[in-house]
Amino acid sequence: MKLELIWVIIGMGLVTYIPRMLPLVLFYTNNLHPRVQGILKNVPFAILGALIFPGVLLINPESYLYGVIGAAAAIIAAWLNFNVIVVVLSSIFVLYGYTFL
Repeated sequence: MKLELIWVIIGMGLVTYIPRMLPLVLFYTNNLHPRVQGILKNVPFAILGALIFPGVLLINPESYLYGVIGAAAAIIAAWLNFNVIVVVLSSIFVLYGYTFL
């Protein structure tokens, strides 16, 4: 194995390890301000939305409406407090039915 490849692997390991380690070291205490705790609790939802939204618009290059209808079905099912599996399946079934229209 080339030495450069070993250094690249070590560098990639550090780049992924440091962001995971720093919050544990910096926020080791439970004495965080409640506002900071609220922000940190909402970060996963914001990231999930940022990952899903482009896929909703780009699922069918011919029509944006296809993705919007599927997202609307999922949002309505989630709003009604259905299980995550039911939310996903409702979106799939609505889009399956929409393809026949």
